[in-house]
Amino acid sequence: MHSLKRFLAIFLTCLMTALPALSEPQAGAQHAGQITALIPAATRNAQPAKTNDDLQWNDLLQTAHSGRLRVGLTDGSVLSLGSDSELRVVQHDAATQQSSLELNYGKVRSQVQKITQPGGKFEIKTPNAVIGVIGTHLYVAYEAGKTTVICYEGQVSVSALGNARAQGNTGQTGSSGNSVTLNPGQMVEITDAVPPGGFQASQVPPSVAQNGILSTNIPEKQPPAFHTSHVPVWIAVGYGVAVGLALGITMGTGNGKHKAPAPPTCPPNSSTCG
Repeated sequence: MHSLKRFLAIFLTCLMTALPALSEPQAGAQHAGQITALIPAATRNAQPAKTNDDLQWNDLLQTAHSGRLRVGLTDGSVLSLGSDSELRVVQHDAATQQSSLELNYGKVRSQVQKITQPGGKFEIKTPNAVIGVIGTHLYVAYEAGKTTVICYEGQVSVSALGNARAQGNTGQTGSSGNSVTLNPGQMVEITDAVPPGGFQASQVPPSVAQNGILSTNIPEKQPPAFHTSHVPVWIAVGYGVAVGLALGITMGTGNGKHKAPAPPTCPPNSSTCG
C-alpha cells in the first residue's frame, strides 16, 4: 500500500510538471501572427479559436458554416477567412518576406504588404493553382475543383497545376498558356474540367467582386435593437396620454389662437333662452 501511494505521488508530480510545457508552443515553433477577430464557430488546430490567439507556422484554421476569422500576420498583412473554409499557414517570415498559405477549400481575402526583399514571395496554393502576390488586395476561393481569383488592387500571378486550365480570364495570359497575370478589376477561374463550349473570356461581374468582399468580411458589432416590449407599461400608458393631450390641444387651436364656441340659436318666443 505504501509503495502504491509513493508511485501515485511521483506520477502526479511528473504530470503537474509537464502540464505547463504542454500548454506552451513547442520548442522551435515560429510565430506567424495573431487572430484579431472572429465569428464563431472557428477552430485553430481543431481547438476552439479565440481572439488574440497566437499563430505558428503550419497552424490549421477552419471555419464552420456560421464562422469567419481574421488574422493579422507579423508583416502587417491581413487574412480574412470566410465560412466553410480551411486554411493552413505553412510559413510566414516577415524578415525575409517568405510566406506560403494553403487554401484546401473555401474562400480567403488577403491584403498583402508589398514585397520588397530580394527573393521574397507571398503564395497561396489551392489544389489546382498557385497564386503569387506582389503586394495587393485579392480574393481566392476553391470549391468543386475550381479556383477563383479576383484582383482588387496591385498585381497577382496565377498558375494552373497539373491538367487544370484557365477560363473566364480577363487578365494577361503568359507564353505557356498556363499562367495568368491579373491587374485591378480582373479575375480568372482555374478548373479541372473543360466547360461545354470550351474556355471563354468574360468580364468580372460587379456582383461577383462585391460578394468576394462581403463573404469574407467580419462586420463591426451593431448596437442592440430597441424593442417596445421592453418598455414598462406605465411609461407606455403615460406616453399615450401625453400624445392624446397634445393632439387635443392641437385640434382645439387654430393659428395659435383659441376659437370661441358659436352662440346657441333659439327658436322664436322660446322661454329657455336668455
